[in-house]
Amino acid sequence: MRWFRRRKPEDEVPDPRTPWPAQEVPEDPAVAAGVFWRRWFELLPEVNAALGDREPQRVEHELSVAVAALHPDLHFSLERGQRAIYALVVTGQEDPAVRPYTDAWREAAPEEDAIWEYHDSVPPVPDPSEVAVNLGGRRISLGEFRVGARVEDGMVDVEVYHPELAELDEAARSAMTFLPLDATLGERLAGERLRRVEAAESEPAASMSLLELRELVRGLGRTI
Repeated sequence: MRWFRRRKPEDEVPDPRTPWPAQEVPEDPAVAAGVFWRRWFELLPEVNAALGDREPQRVEHELSVAVAALHPDLHFSLERGQRAIYALVVTGQEDPAVRPYTDAWREAAPEEDAIWEYHDSVPPVPDPSEVAVNLGGRRISLGEFRVGARVEDGMVDVEVYHPELAELDEAARSAMTFLPLDATLGERLAGERLRRVEAAESEPAASMSLLELRELVRGLGRTI
């Protein structure tokens, strides 16, 4: 399923005669969440039709506007669900300043059903080793990543290695250093337990697979 990052003004090329207005942050997260969910249900028939036609871009703009009204620093995605067919993810990327808005959004969310589930952070994929990412003409398999991990005081320092990382430009290399970790652990657990993350030029000693890293990090929550 295609990911959308909510477009911000700086992502566009505006007419210099019409400067972008500042986006206001709603004063009451609960009220803003209620407004979002009312708009979601108005858009839902169109969203379902677009996903059924495999054309999620048809609803990108309207959903971007709805998410921006909740808080201008939020991002969203339409994903494949784990318990339902689809998942709507609205995330502040673990920014504590916007957590009240994602908390209110999740609290006001409707009950999950067979079609939709809802997440306030990026969830882990069931098996990252089965995921491949198309990036600049390359197809990079997450199953080929190896990581070195060092645990200290309940936190984990990670070195991320893939044989093609060194061939990517800086922005792509940075993205492909963090993406496997978010896919493996989920955005929230990665934010809670990972301390230093860096790309490795060669495979670290005593490296492990992404699934082995998941087992290690989840185990910390059971022992601390």
